[in-house]
Amino acid sequence: MIGRRQQVALALTAVLAAGAACQNQNQESGTRGQPAPAATSGGGFTLVASGDVLPHTSVIERAAYDADRNGHDFRPMLSGVQPVVSRADLALCHMDTVYGADGDYTGYPVFKSPPQIAEALAATGYDSCSTASAHALDDGTAGIGRTLDAMDRAGLRHAGTARSENEARSVRFLRAGRAKVAHLSYTFGTNYPMPPGQPWAVNLMDAERMIADARAARRGGADVVVVSVDWGTEWQEEPDRIQLTLAQQLTASATDGRPDIDLILGTHAHVPQAYEKVNGTWVVYGLGDQIAGEMYNREGAQDPRGNESSLGRFTFVPPARPGGPWRVTRAEFLPQLYDLDAGRVVDLNRAIAQGADLEAVRDRIGKAVLSRGAAQDGLVMGE
Repeated sequence: MIGRRQQVALALTAVLAAGAACQNQNQESGTRGQPAPAATSGGGFTLVASGDVLPHTSVIERAAYDADRNGHDFRPMLSGVQPVVSRADLALCHMDTVYGADGDYTGYPVFKSPPQIAEALAATGYDSCSTASAHALDDGTAGIGRTLDAMDRAGLRHAGTARSENEARSVRFLRAGRAKVAHLSYTFGTNYPMPPGQPWAVNLMDAERMIADARAARRGGADVVVVSVDWGTEWQEEPDRIQLTLAQQLTASATDGRPDIDLILGTHAHVPQAYEKVNGTWVVYGLGDQIAGEMYNREGAQDPRGNESSLGRFTFVPPARPGGPWRVTRAEFLPQLYDLDAGRVVDLNRAIAQGADLEAVRDRIGKAVLSRGAAQDGLVMGE
């Protein structure tokens, strides 16, 4: 008898093959994908953001298989979302783990991932990754150094961890159309103690510090300030008290009537959480896990929600007056699934349109995303 997961994998075969073909065509033509949507033609830009990249052992083994056992290739794994990611003017990911050395790659509980994943993220179209996470010190400062070195080689920017105090004090600026975007990244804590004498190695979550950093980024010329936060209670779809309190503090902060922070992107909870407009600013409490192996919840049961996520897409437009804030005129979420059998990230809308029986998964993600009334503030499911 064919199980549910096998049925889904069979239904997705054609969808995944089409995604890989699309990626190959884009790579061969030397472009990142299709032109940006017409909505950005007036000087605005689109930003997309996705959840935790958390390679368990099974994910690492799949990447080795896709490389014909000659290293690791994560590009096929991400080919299904490459069309959406590559079309954005700015694409942000969350690298939840550090990279290992010389084949020393491990999954749960101490994560050390193959550095080739940085190349795959860049090839998919991601511009920058947040790196402050609970796993940021899984291999000490050596792991941070290897991770950021690999990202630098791949042309993938990063924020949240640092190899030096000087690097920790610098702001990561990105270009999106004519906008200068600052990307900041923080975590609630780490699984291992901060290295002695290096308190700057990982950015820790603190409202006063985060606001001060955002204001410094604004003084440095940032038109838009995006804050990535590794926070929340694992396996809980509802944002917890700390998330709600911090979101209120950060979005209420303003200088000369202009919000200090323009967008908040949350990760860590392993399940999709709500989007909400707080004090006029969009907050994504939890994007979920974009890539992860088989996930087990607090009760020790395998939980499919751990392989479900959303990709947020926000369209920013320039200020109506000089010195005013850039505004989000369109907010969207796109449901995603990491298919365990196929070893691929799946764009659920596209898969369903091509015949995959995944409406229940899409609807479960949508219910969580919209659970705090975001639809009333204009959030829609994108295509």
